[in-house]
Amino acid sequence: MNRTVALTTGPIGKTLFYFAIPFLIGNALQSLNGLVNSIWVGQLLGEQALAATSGANTLLFFLISTIFGIAMATVIMIGKRIGAEELDAAKEVVGTSAVFFLVVSVVIASVGALFTTPILGMLNTPSDIITLAESYTRILFLGIPFSFLLQFAMAVMRGAGDSKTPLYFLVFSVVLDIALNPVLILGLGPVPEFGISGSSLAAGIAQFLGLLFLLIYLYGQKYFLRITRGDLRLLKMNWNIIKFLIGKGIPMGLQMMLSTASVLALFQLINTFGSDATAAFGAVNQLVAYVQMPGIALGGALTAMAAQNIGAGRWERVNRALLTGIGINLLLTGVLVVLCTLFRDEILALFLPTKGNALAIGKQILLITLWSYILFGITLVIGGIVRATGAVVVPLLITSLSLYGIQIPLAYFFGRSYGLSMLWWSFPISLVCSALLFAGYYLSGIWKKASGGNAVRSR
Repeated sequence: MNRTVALTTGPIGKTLFYFAIPFLIGNALQSLNGLVNSIWVGQLLGEQALAATSGANTLLFFLISTIFGIAMATVIMIGKRIGAEELDAAKEVVGTSAVFFLVVSVVIASVGALFTTPILGMLNTPSDIITLAESYTRILFLGIPFSFLLQFAMAVMRGAGDSKTPLYFLVFSVVLDIALNPVLILGLGPVPEFGISGSSLAAGIAQFLGLLFLLIYLYGQKYFLRITRGDLRLLKMNWNIIKFLIGKGIPMGLQMMLSTASVLALFQLINTFGSDATAAFGAVNQLVAYVQMPGIALGGALTAMAAQNIGAGRWERVNRALLTGIGINLLLTGVLVVLCTLFRDEILALFLPTKGNALAIGKQILLITLWSYILFGITLVIGGIVRATGAVVVPLLITSLSLYGIQIPLAYFFGRSYGLSMLWWSFPISLVCSALLFAGYYLSGIWKKASGGNAVRSR
């Protein structure tokens, strides 16, 4: 296993499509994992236990958002070095990144496990669920090193152009997590009953075994970017690499955090219109999460593809990859939008009671907003390309402006001035503005001048 999966040659459309599909399946699996585990906890232990997991899961999402950004920065650095055929430099990125991920994850796990109670207090966890929340959260923190290192290992392979192999081990981890939840929550045979702690313990075990088997596979196959005994000198803190990982990774992670925080802010507003509006928005939000997945997958795949081609100096393929990515997004997201629009009654009935006002509100939200998520997919495609150069600050600013300068103010203005029906128009208006700003930034060419991933070169 001594060669890369080349993203710098061959037909762009076919290469991008098959490279992006594992991203898409992986995103869907992780969403399904969280949903099924919530069902296990709620059905087996009750509403209090489910509430006890919510604060910890929100905190974990913010931590994962940061790690997602740093993992994408790793993809960029490795991709550019692979594209430039500087394998020694790529290995140095792997060595430094491995140490960095290990140190950060152990620090977070240690601090989180030691100070679980004060952290939950800062989150205003209700007193009637604090004991349950402590048990769940402490074990969740202890499993963070396995989760972070698994994300790191998968990022290395994606940067080298392989998205299929990480998917296999992600599938294993997700299926094992889902299967272990009821076993560890209730106890089965010789396995003792762990209660709510069993859910977070299942996640930790699944991620540990996923990481272990992935490492066994990589070393068994003599993966070309593995750290061997002769490479131990590379397991050090190269501060140029660390600076890039943090400087580029944090803004990418912040984009995820800001998007989540904006949804919470909108929930606060929509709650004032009553429970039917809240239920409808919550249902549509779950549906939209799946409609967004093709764009998210394409954005991740295009970052690796663009990084390799930029490293190889093949800018003409970068521009063609953008157009191809937009075309695939129009096809995949467009099909989902059409299907969800045609079968909106049946789909929303899965989440909402057929009798009552919530279903009618949900249909109205879909008809007004759903088409604009095709444009959101285009912004993700453009964002995936430009961040491959290390241009991450302007995309963060555009996202911030679109959400907090346009969408949320318009939602409050429309909602307070014209009522609930008008409030939903803030979504497509902000997404149109975001798409135009991203397109303008791409066409300006300024992003090509960003300093991205050149901190290490072969000697």
